[in-house]
Amino acid sequence: MDFDYSPRTRELQARLTAFMDRHIYPAEAAYWAEIEANTRAGKRWTPLQVIEQLKPKARDEGLWNLFLPDSADGVSHTAGNYGAGLSNQEYAPLAEIMGRVPWASEVFNCSAPDTGNMETIVRYGSAEHKKRWLEPLLRGEIRSAFVMTEPDVASSDATNIESRIERQGDDYVINGRKWWISGAGDPRCAVYIFMGKTDPEAPRHSQQSMILIPSDAPGVEVLRPLSVFGYDDAPHGHCEITFTNVRVPASNLMLGEGRGFEIAQGRLGPGRIHHCMRLIGLAERSLELMCRRTSARVAFGRPVADQGVTRERIAEARCRIDMARLLTLKAAWMMDVAGNKAAKSEIAMIKVVAPNLACQVIDWAIQAHGAAGMCEDFPLAYFYTVARTLRFADGPDEVHRNAIAKLELGKYAAA
Repeated sequence: MDFDYSPRTRELQARLTAFMDRHIYPAEAAYWAEIEANTRAGKRWTPLQVIEQLKPKARDEGLWNLFLPDSADGVSHTAGNYGAGLSNQEYAPLAEIMGRVPWASEVFNCSAPDTGNMETIVRYGSAEHKKRWLEPLLRGEIRSAFVMTEPDVASSDATNIESRIERQGDDYVINGRKWWISGAGDPRCAVYIFMGKTDPEAPRHSQQSMILIPSDAPGVEVLRPLSVFGYDDAPHGHCEITFTNVRVPASNLMLGEGRGFEIAQGRLGPGRIHHCMRLIGLAERSLELMCRRTSARVAFGRPVADQGVTRERIAEARCRIDMARLLTLKAAWMMDVAGNKAAKSEIAMIKVVAPNLACQVIDWAIQAHGAAGMCEDFPLAYFYTVARTLRFADGPDEVHRNAIAKLELGKYAAA
């Protein structure tokens, strides 16, 4: 395994870092100010101009759709048909740079849930699906959402999902109630990838299917945005939605009936590791803020950075971040050389490690800032909500730990 960055990655790292320095970090205050102004004007769910104005700059500089690996659907896209054609290993350090500011990835059209949804449509969508939804997503003209989790069942076990997708002639009719649907609050959200049961009598992992639903289809109702530790993430949103007799053409079904889990595994591998890549960047930024703060503040007659507990935490943070980065790169490398299925243990491991690492480092950084760390004068409180949420998103820690243990025990089953 060679984890040295390729010349192309190094070039993109330099360009992306320069873009962040010139445009993203200076816009952080404007981002929150615009949200506050929109709230006062009753336009909280309006797309943010601070982001929209940066997107053409990112596109012009060739920093657009970096996430999509070459040959995601078996056809080479290196020429730029869909994306930059980077491998997962090449994209990892770029996602880390974007992750230093939670909203930055949208500027480069590399944000969740669109990245996972675009890769899903590339891999499993028809030519019609790609024309209608993938191409506008790649251009950044629309947004999307992935619709799986339900309030009435333990959705960490996706076989529990009860929503129905029933065939009626040339259509499918969808009924169900979903929540924590990220991106559904955005008025540009045009399409949902919906997971539900087509055959409740089939074997457990063949009951579910995935289907594309236009967000403006009759019978779709967004009930409310849910808040995360007080943040509703407008205009993105994490929404509760009901689907009542929603009718779509049968051609909107992806891959075939009963193949929902197959699609989910193909989608969640890249999606999970993208989150982990960004979390490394969030942890790195938090460590930087902690070092700067403790070096500049004096308590009990000496800089806070000179206190033993502070140095212990800084050292531990450095060790943990570097370990997590190496595990992320290993998982990305395995996905590239052996496929997502072969990398399932490494993907599960980094999905446990990265959010917990980020939560701990951010917590230490908050502590180092004193009460200031909990208010809006610093980004750390929001960083923590992002990291803590990702211990649930794409599966809770417990599910991944269970999968890791099963794979480990399986090595010794014959004995």
